[in-house]
Amino acid sequence: MLNILTPAAGELELRLDGKLLLRHTADTPALFLGLGRERIRMYRGNFDIGDRLQERLPLRFAGLEDADGATVLRFTHPSLAGDYRLRVWEHKGLWHLEGSCGDEKPNRLWLRLCAEEKEHVMGGGEQFSALDLRGRLYPIWTREQGVGRNKLTEITRLADASDGGGGDYHTTFFPQPSFLSSRLYFAHLENYEYSELDFREPDYHEITLWTTRMHLVLGAGDSYPALLEKLSSLLGRQPLLPDWAMSGLWLGVQGGTERATSLAKRCRDGGVHLSAVWIQDWEGKRITSFGKRLQWDWRWNQELYPELDKLIAGDREGVWMGYINPYLVEGGVLFREAQEKGYFVRRADGSDYLFDFGEYDCGVVDLTLPAAFDWYKNVIVTNLIGLGFKGWMADFGEYLPADAVCHGGSGLEMHNAWPALWARCNREAVEQAGCLGDCVFFMRAGAAGSQRYATLIWAGDQCVDWSEDDGLPSVITAALSLGLSGFGLHSCDIGGYTTLFHLHRDEELLLRWLEFACFTPVMRTHEGNRPDSNVQLYDNDRLIAAAARLTGVHDALLPYMKHCVRQNAEQGLPVMRPLFFEAPEEPRAYSHRLYSYLLGDDMLVAPVVEPGAQERTLWLPEGDWVHLWSGEHYAGGEVRVAAPMGKPPVFYKAASPWKVLFAQLGAQ
Repeated sequence: MLNILTPAAGELELRLDGKLLLRHTADTPALFLGLGRERIRMYRGNFDIGDRLQERLPLRFAGLEDADGATVLRFTHPSLAGDYRLRVWEHKGLWHLEGSCGDEKPNRLWLRLCAEEKEHVMGGGEQFSALDLRGRLYPIWTREQGVGRNKLTEITRLADASDGGGGDYHTTFFPQPSFLSSRLYFAHLENYEYSELDFREPDYHEITLWTTRMHLVLGAGDSYPALLEKLSSLLGRQPLLPDWAMSGLWLGVQGGTERATSLAKRCRDGGVHLSAVWIQDWEGKRITSFGKRLQWDWRWNQELYPELDKLIAGDREGVWMGYINPYLVEGGVLFREAQEKGYFVRRADGSDYLFDFGEYDCGVVDLTLPAAFDWYKNVIVTNLIGLGFKGWMADFGEYLPADAVCHGGSGLEMHNAWPALWARCNREAVEQAGCLGDCVFFMRAGAAGSQRYATLIWAGDQCVDWSEDDGLPSVITAALSLGLSGFGLHSCDIGGYTTLFHLHRDEELLLRWLEFACFTPVMRTHEGNRPDSNVQLYDNDRLIAAAARLTGVHDALLPYMKHCVRQNAEQGLPVMRPLFFEAPEEPRAYSHRLYSYLLGDDMLVAPVVEPGAQERTLWLPEGDWVHLWSGEHYAGGEVRVAAPMGKPPVFYKAASPWKVLFAQLGAQ
């Protein structure tokens, strides 16, 4: 229940299930309007964003009134030509605050929600550098995650010096203006305009929005699962994954029919269960200074992959998967067709907006134009599904320029919504082809609403290293934060992707990443942007044998994994969950540096995230935990266990209904 209280003239309080969420007085206003002028520069998906603030006005609470089943809160300021009206109503157990201004001059809004000193806040979409967001500001703007993602590291400095692509703690493919509080409520901003979540102050959280039209949704519950059930009912939930997707390994290979089939055979002959062969270069390739790139003209390249259609149709050992993104390379067949039909987003002068993706220019298909949306959806149906692919990487979605002109609005207005439109395009293609439930497309970019369309998220382009902000450890943080934002099916490139400067993937990193992925919904490898600089799964018998054993463990875990995925589909409970689900009162459970997670209700996984480690110190919530590999019991607290290669620290609850399965699993 949301209670609206007016303790005194000019004062306002909002309490949700007894929790004070907003307090507005003349001395401590919670609502501001203002005027600003933005500056946004983009280079290859990296954005430099600034705002020149010209005015910021603290509003005064002027009273409330009832209107059409809602309560309208009125705010004023002497400089405004009209009131700011905040309409409050309830729908399906959630409270909506929808605001609009009677004065057209302001274009900025700030709203402050009450905070407590020891409160934790989580979510924000897919965040890689922190689980608890307190103490930092998070811009909500989808973009390249950047290389290194930490301005204090050498790899980030080199990337910034090279092309401005170094990234920072907040840069992410999938930002979302939502957060969960340890006070057991959530706030979600329905707007897609640029916004900021500022958690730097001890007594309030501030939401900034580049418009005065606001739609905020609030929900409360008695537990984190209850909160996520409500949040996921608002945003949507992912469908069940097919069994083939959760068993075995998706082998990422490139280079043509002969190379792909021979490497798949080498792995299978070594005992690796390959449920899928993923060939992202099915449409051809190009070489740039960044490394191997693809020919963005989404048609089967029969020279590189002769008789691919027959190969896919005749393969009884696994499925085949491809690749697509929402951009078309200049000069390609599909580019010319889209250009002739007027299907690209445009510049202000009416010309097609072409921009550099890294030594080649592309057009952006205007997904807000119904005819263009349907045309591109049919490209997926015909060229990918029609060829026989059971899934694909639906890449990118972050590159819409702020100064673009789209059928549905400006680039500034549509930029954050674009990944959800791209997800809907793929989802409708799958539904049109009648293969929902058997087909999986996986995305890196996302927005609020992607939850109801995309079938799987992967963490994007991590560095092939152990770094906290952009290496193996960062994927754990990303999975947990995204799960708390309503998307509970997460995966990653095993071994990482970005291979630049002095970075290269070694055998230890690949094996540790592989054993981590074994305890996630999907196992998929990627050769990286410079495959020859990286150790690959198929390089030697030792690696193949390790993969064979771990895919066997992953397969044995399938009944439990299916149960976890069903919980996500039916209740919005993510497959990978933070430890504070078990110990909400324990402060350390909110730290991302635990690098541990709950896999469903009954299993705890603590991947090895440091090179050279043969054991790990970790923290277990209070309870009776059984070490998967030794069968030893632990009562909780800080423990130190062996972590030989192939056997990361994994525990299960002694009273779990799955204990027989887990005991059998540990014997492998």
